[in-house]
Amino acid sequence: MTDTLNVKSIVMEADEIERSLTRIAHQILEKNKGAGNIAIVGIVTRGDLLAKRLVDKIEAIEGVRVPLGRLDISFYRDDFATYVSPEVLSTDIMFDIDGRDIVLVDDVLYTGRTIRAALDALMDIGRPETVQLAVLIDRGHRQLPIRADYVGKNVPSSAEENVRLFLEETDGKSQVEILEIEHGKRAGSAPLGTSKKDGE
Repeated sequence: MTDTLNVKSIVMEADEIERSLTRIAHQILEKNKGAGNIAIVGIVTRGDLLAKRLVDKIEAIEGVRVPLGRLDISFYRDDFATYVSPEVLSTDIMFDIDGRDIVLVDDVLYTGRTIRAALDALMDIGRPETVQLAVLIDRGHRQLPIRADYVGKNVPSSAEENVRLFLEETDGKSQVEILEIEHGKRAGSAPLGTSKKDGE
């Protein structure tokens, strides 16, 4: 469980996360005039879980099951030479992305570097018609000219804080927390199955 000494605040609980995803699903359908050409691709390691929830919600609204994929960006990171993921997870996109409207899903949008890497990885797979970005949290501090098309919640934060999503599937709870960054660590997602160590 989370080390409560490091938790500064809880900014989203499970029900608010679900409401935000429902709203985003409706916005995606409105912008794309239905589900006909949409595919959802989640960035591991929690964007893919959010992507699955979005696919479920779109199916409940439209009665259509849109293609779902997961994207591992480990080898596309601009700090790959100095950062090696302890677990490299595979990309799983079992459909043709050419000409599709791809909705890329991530948990927390921060500097924009993860999304840049995801775009590079996606373009190595195919040539989508459009790429749209959906994030549960936008915490600011962008270092690249990247913005989300769909945002669950804007969470102002300092560079000395970490904004993390925990999900029932991997962490035994669903909420978004603001935590103090431990000395010598950096902001990033919690490793799967734990909420105490710093990762990316």
